[in-house]
Amino acid sequence: MEFITENWALIVALVAAITAGVVAGIKFYNMPTDKQLSKVKEWLLYAVTMAEKELGGGTGKLKLRYVYDLFLSKFGWLAKVITFEQFSGLVDEALEEMKRLLESNASVQQLVNTVQK
Repeated sequence: MEFITENWALIVALVAAITAGVVAGIKFYNMPTDKQLSKVKEWLLYAVTMAEKELGGGTGKLKLRYVYDLFLSKFGWLAKVITFEQFSGLVDEALEEMKRLLESNASVQQLVNTVQK
């Protein structure tokens, strides 16, 4: 009982974080499949853009691994459902979209070309 009274704020924060995670998971799971895929594709666009920023050009396999590792941490349950080849195809689509954005959007160009310190 003493533990609970001394750590009540931590316990409440932990319960709130778990509840938020469960609610987000349920909302995603209850979306129609095409909306789920759309959300994953949006996230993959972000992930490939960050990989391009972090690793630069000419590092295709490293970037794919980087994005896959991020994908596993974000959508671990989905990685059990789709094959790596399917994932790679989705990444290729995201890369094409990123290339279009780089050609047409100066803000995206600046983001990718900014080196983090």
